Amino acid sequence: MYNAPKPAVEDLPTTPQLLRSTAIAIAAAAVILVTVVLPAEYNLDPTGIGKFLGLTEMGQIKAQLAEEAEADAAQSSPPLAVPAAEPQTPVDAGSVPQAPVAVAWTDEVTFTLEPGEGTEIKLVMDRGAVAQYDWMVTGGVVNFDTHGDGGGNSISYERGRAVAADAGELTAAFTGNHGWFWRNRGEAPVSVTLRVAGAYSDVKRLD
Repeated sequence: MYNAPKPAVEDLPTTPQLLRSTAIAIAAAAVILVTVVLPAEYNLDPTGIGKFLGLTEMGQIKAQLAEEAEADAAQSSPPLAVPAAEPQTPVDAGSVPQAPVAVAWTDEVTFTLEPGEGTEIKLVMDRGAVAQYDWMVTGGVVNFDTHGDGGGNSISYERGRAVAADAGELTAAFTGNHGWFWRNRGEAPVSVTLRVAGAYSDVKRLD
């Protein structure tokens, strides 16, 4: 078998030579890292050489592609599982709110208002009494004023313009006459139907 001759001791590099070669290699690697790798791979160019060599543009492209890949991955991620709703505890039938009972109207009045004409209907009520009402216009809209008067007192509960219907409860602020005034400001006749029920003693129409 052929054996290579053993090198002489004087031919081997000395320790200072090895250290110098190592330092040169480290310095060269650092230069390559700063001038080539950082601009081309990470879009970092502290010396400006990467831009001169066209490496910075390459790094920008790679960074942009990485951002787009992350965005695509986020959009394609499966949706989070939504936990199933816990079973509801049975509710006692006696505690379930019941639908409001339909009002049994005790009086209903229908009248026609010509263009510019107005009329008033009042309920005679004691203080604190409550009446339910529902009125609706056919053929147009009206202006209205829900108010009360009597015993030197007066009050306006609600006003509206160009209204086609209204419903609710009217609570008398004092003993007297409480109700509505309607006026037709349109150019054609309209028909108004008023239905009332509750705590009142009389219905009066005041033209």
